[in-house]
Amino acid sequence: MIVLGIDPGTAIMGYGVVEYKGSRHRALTYGALRTAKEDDMPERLRQLFAGVNQLLDQYQPDVMAIEELFFNRNVTTALTVGQARGVALLAAGLRGIPVGEYTPLQVKQAVVGYGRAEKHQVQYMIRRLLGLAEDPRPDDAADALAVAVCYCQFGGRDSWRSGPARENI
Repeated sequence: MIVLGIDPGTAIMGYGVVEYKGSRHRALTYGALRTAKEDDMPERLRQLFAGVNQLLDQYQPDVMAIEELFFNRNVTTALTVGQARGVALLAAGLRGIPVGEYTPLQVKQAVVGYGRAEKHQVQYMIRRLLGLAEDPRPDDAADALAVAVCYCQFGGRDSWRSGPARENI
């Protein structure tokens, strides 16, 4: 199974492609799609859509795993991140690729074993699980790899529910 993990954002959208066979994970690629803050939002979203489609073309994932929207106080940031999520979801939906959505707490639980883990703990475990020589950079790429691993760990299921992860087709 090949999983495309996405850490959504409009300035930086992290991605990580993980191959999962049996109980073994292997990173095929990871990085970030970046947009310039000087560009207007429609152009930035177009660039992100094109970038996600390029990843889908190149790696032909069986599923996409994406982090659910979480925001504390800044509603404006939440709205722009929501738009970036929408672009990634649209790209998968147009191709009929199932999408598993996970909260940051679920991702940390799956990767570290503790839902309130620190970012450096997630990076360390991703490096170990995927046999990488160093922590993935940028942080958004490490987060995207963690979302992909989360999907693999849960077998496409949320750990807090008995049914499958929310999937959008």
